[in-house]
Amino acid sequence: MWCRSHFVLEGLVRVFNKVTVSPVQNFSQTACKNTVVVERWWQVPLAKEGRPPRLHPRRHRIYKLVEDTKHRPPEKLELILTQTVPKFGGRGDTVMVKKSVGRNKLLAEGLAVYPSPENKQMFEEERKMLEGSLEGRRQTSTGELTVKLLKSCHLEVGLRNNVRYELTKEIVCRCFLRRLGMFVPPHALKLPEEPITRWGEYWCEVTVNRLDTVRVPMSVVNFEKPRTRSRKRWQALYGKPEPEESAQPESERPAKDP
Repeated sequence: MWCRSHFVLEGLVRVFNKVTVSPVQNFSQTACKNTVVVERWWQVPLAKEGRPPRLHPRRHRIYKLVEDTKHRPPEKLELILTQTVPKFGGRGDTVMVKKSVGRNKLLAEGLAVYPSPENKQMFEEERKMLEGSLEGRRQTSTGELTVKLLKSCHLEVGLRNNVRYELTKEIVCRCFLRRLGMFVPPHALKLPEEPITRWGEYWCEVTVNRLDTVRVPMSVVNFEKPRTRSRKRWQALYGKPEPEESAQPESERPAKDP
């Protein structure tokens, strides 16, 4: 019996040595470090003052699971950007990113630093120095995306031909919101000095955060109802008019005589 156990033990040691000595391993030997929160099923009674609590040898060793931390959502990494990074922010912004993105991209390329008290104080002093001057201000990340979107936009404004009126900032702002889905306040919009009262090609300027100004081409055309515009679009795509829906459903139509 002892010989068999001895041979089995030697075999296990031999296999273990082969695995540990091999330079290429197919599995990790580091245990997964997770935390499990448990609580006693039976509460421990209070002991007298100055004495340790008396634990039952079996009852007070029964626990119930409260939480397994491996099921928690992954925690984000807090960093301070040292320069403007697209889709993240500008210099001095505090961002929360995935740990893999923060360690493999931002920290590795020198684009961010850890939010230590020294780094926070340094960027706070820099922000206070540049707060009063307009030249020192930088465009935010969302502002840069807005500027990029405005450069590729073309606005179309509809005017009726049977009513005589002048195109105003409020009308153009509503067209920005309706056609392009962008909210443009009137104070950030600039129109040509000549009043716009007829159809044609014009322009308008939009200022983003009082820093960048983009000139957007604007076409003033005849106003068309959404149904008419849909029919023209259908005809341009398929080369035939859009089929009209019947006014009455088939169930309400009078039956034909046999």
